[in-house]
Amino acid sequence: MTIDINIHKGGYVENEAIISNIQFQVNSGELVGLIGSNGAGKSTTLQAMMGVLPIVDGQVTIGTYGYVPERPILYEYFTLWEHIDFYLRVAGKENSLTNRAKELLEIFQLDHKLHDYPTTFSKGMQQKVMLILAFLDKHSTYILDEPFMGLDPQAMRKLLTILEELKAQGAAILMSTHALDTAEKICDRFILIDHGRILQQGTLASLRLAVKQDKASLLDIFDTLLEENHHD
Repeated sequence: MTIDINIHKGGYVENEAIISNIQFQVNSGELVGLIGSNGAGKSTTLQAMMGVLPIVDGQVTIGTYGYVPERPILYEYFTLWEHIDFYLRVAGKENSLTNRAKELLEIFQLDHKLHDYPTTFSKGMQQKVMLILAFLDKHSTYILDEPFMGLDPQAMRKLLTILEELKAQGAAILMSTHALDTAEKICDRFILIDHGRILQQGTLASLRLAVKQDKASLLDIFDTLLEENHHD
């Protein structure tokens, strides 16, 4: 399944566009990084893709998706297992996905916290809960908003392994992140956004050509493009 986005404009109230002319694709088996400063329009773009942005003029093709939000969304009176069980029941897959849930709990080392309340967890542990819920079911696409937030190095490594497995299975993955060093190593392509518009998109090699710096890091490229955009 290919993610195909063609958003003319989008925002929270009429006649006040936060994003405009957002056009890109994420192909099957591809991990694409959505890169931008705070307030650049990354999360707004993701909301538009998922159909939760109030005002959207454009077309979105996305299919079924797993989602990791920028901030953990947890129920105060649900234990860890009750969060998982609730998801499984809503999806009607409490029989087929229980083993997958147990596998992910072990991977992220939360199998001993089943009857604890995630609202008492550390930020990194709460993030692991979001990752478990996102990866429980098999989806054609995944939308990850700052998935590395709060994770320890071991958890990051396990997340990277899962992303590689999902790519190998043909998933299309869009990941918004500020972890540019990591993104540079794992993403196939990049979409650089600023002030609600796409500055540039392409592979690391093509972005280096665009800024005429054949050894530039992703951070160097982003800084150069931002500076050029702010001086236009």
